[in-house]
Amino acid sequence: MTTAVQQLALVDCNNFYVSCERLFRPDLANVPMVVLSNNDGCVVSRSNEAKALGIKMGQPWFECKGLAEEHGILAFSSNYELYADLSNRVMQTLSNFSPSQEVYSIDECFVDLTGIPKLREVSYAMRARVGMWVGMPVCVGIGPTKTLAKLANHVAKKHPRSKGVFNYSALNPEQKARLLAQLPVEEVWGVGRKLTKRLALHGIQNVLDLREAHVPTLRAEFGVVMEKVQRELQEVACIKLEEVQADKQQIISSRSFGSMVTELPVLKDALSTFVANACAKLRAQGSHASVIQVFLQTNRFRKDLPQYMPSLAVPLPQPTNDTLEVNRWADYLCERMFRASYQYKKAGIMLSEISPVTHQQGDLLEPASVGNTRLMQALDSLNQRYGRGTVKVSTQGVYAQWQMRQERKSPCYTTRWEELPLV
Repeated sequence: MTTAVQQLALVDCNNFYVSCERLFRPDLANVPMVVLSNNDGCVVSRSNEAKALGIKMGQPWFECKGLAEEHGILAFSSNYELYADLSNRVMQTLSNFSPSQEVYSIDECFVDLTGIPKLREVSYAMRARVGMWVGMPVCVGIGPTKTLAKLANHVAKKHPRSKGVFNYSALNPEQKARLLAQLPVEEVWGVGRKLTKRLALHGIQNVLDLREAHVPTLRAEFGVVMEKVQRELQEVACIKLEEVQADKQQIISSRSFGSMVTELPVLKDALSTFVANACAKLRAQGSHASVIQVFLQTNRFRKDLPQYMPSLAVPLPQPTNDTLEVNRWADYLCERMFRASYQYKKAGIMLSEISPVTHQQGDLLEPASVGNTRLMQALDSLNQRYGRGTVKVSTQGVYAQWQMRQERKSPCYTTRWEELPLV
């Protein structure tokens, strides 16, 4: 009995943030538009029309304003609540096609189609189902490894003849070589600009060059990770499908402020929100943390202002995921670092030395902490049911100065009753 060759499909939503905005605004079809990052800083998603006009990914919005006024390019603030909900709907829809899937990012998902016949027809069915049930345009790339599925998805997006689906496995050896020779090496998953320049020094310009490169030389120069990429291009699966997301070993919660902060209570208010978010993630994975680190930052881009970027970490008396307990330590560290003569642009917290709640090392000199387990369970339950931030610690959300600028934010069409679209 022969074992079926692995076949993975990478399903990727097209211009995801822009597509989410257009879903409830059909009048925006064919209109050049972009979605901006936190505090409306940089471009993080572009419509095809905006790309054609020369808007680059990551470009600061203030640099685009002249072009935007000239061509009528619309800009939206990031609406993460809306994007997360639509992403969950896409992933749930894809789960109907295979029991094995890996949600790789908010807009990408690997689906295991091994042993399933008529892969092309199934791929078109996935596109149609997501389009009908969620309204999201997607492209599907199929390959025997993750790296080749990612490349196939790139082809499906860039070449109109593919009609949104490309199956690398359906090509014969000559067709595969011809295709890989046409793709620049920077299109390979995990190969960035710096690696592209280093690979060029070894005569590796396109994906075929990388696939056929001398293995010992590649390993000696670039390490085992690049060797794995090469073997993936040679159709040897080296990167497994991660069906279950591993527990985080470090949790960071931070944000740049909408405006400069100069007062200690405002900083504490922001840190209290970051602690609540981080501890909620801890409890969701059944873990607790033993170390908290707090950091503050001034605006490093403002050379006319004095700079101050302190960071302090302390071990907690007992491992905990209690928001109230962690918040007390965050307040203490913030007070130690705060200097009134500086203007702060960013702050955050990091929880580390994370372990399951079932594992706890006792301390002879410190009494065991009882914690507020039932209170935290009730808080999580209410926030899951009615939305994050419905119930919060009293020190959260008192001040608005540090909140993100979202002057161009659209309604949360799918998650808030008062913002549901009206027909």
